Formats: sequence, structure tokens, C-alpha cells
Amino acid sequence: MADDVTYMREAIGQAEKAQELNEVPIGAVIVYQDEVIASGFNVRETSQTTLSHAEVMAIANANRQIGSWRLEECTLYVTLEPCPMCAGAIVQSRIKRVVFGAPDPKAGCAGTLMNLLEDERFNHQTGVSGGVLQAECSALLTHFFRDLRERKKK
Repeated sequence: MADDVTYMREAIGQAEKAQELNEVPIGAVIVYQDEVIASGFNVRETSQTTLSHAEVMAIANANRQIGSWRLEECTLYVTLEPCPMCAGAIVQSRIKRVVFGAPDPKAGCAGTLMNLLEDERFNHQTGVSGGVLQAECSALLTHFFRDLRERKKK
């Protein structure tokens, strides 16, 4: 049985795929029965669609893989704390647990600004673990935005 660090490294690999496309480097994988069944990365700029966040892409891929909208026994690993849209999709898909790398002080809804995932007012709650490989996940984003600012200056 692999651990959270192993699966987060796979999510980081997805984030690196996004970065290769000049997308914000955020990646996600979904694990079911100790196996990665789906992955996704941010393609919002490439696709010019609002919903193209890593988590939503991974959830859609997992739905196809399992053949159900319910992902009740799955864990989602993502390099950045989910935003409100992604947190909503996670709750709606019934994902059992979310593990994220870097907190998001501007949009984090897994504990930073609010915690939509564990809110007992919803009909489903998702367990949350944060800070897994936080330094690596944060560095991806920091370097990406630093490089983007440098390119814009030139």
C-alpha cells in the first residue's frame, strides 16, 4: 500500500505536465483500492473553460473509469488546496478523502478560508489532510509565477 507522499509525487508529476503547457502547475490524481485510477492537471488557459481545474479533470476521468458519478471509496491528491468550485465537485462526487500539498490563501476551501469539505451542513463530508510535500508543491507555483512575471517584463 502506497502512502500519501507517493501519491502526492504523482500529483506533482501531473502539475509538471500543466507547466509544460504554460498552465498554472496544479495536478491531481485519484486513488481507488491503492491504485491511481485517474489523473488531471490544470488546462484552463489551453481550453479556455472555467471548469478545467486539475481536480475537476481528475474527477471526470475517475467517473469514466469507475462508470459512476459516485467516488465514495476514492482519495483525491492535489498539489494545491481546492477552490470553492472544486470543493463543491468533491463533495458532490462523494470522494472519501482529499490530500493537498500547498494551502491556498486566496481561494482555499479545505481549511484555509473555509472548509467546505468537512462542513456538516452538507449531506456528505470529505476527510482532509493538508501540507503533504507542501514545500515542493509551493515551489512549483512560486517558480511558475516568478517566471511569468519575468516574461511579462521583457
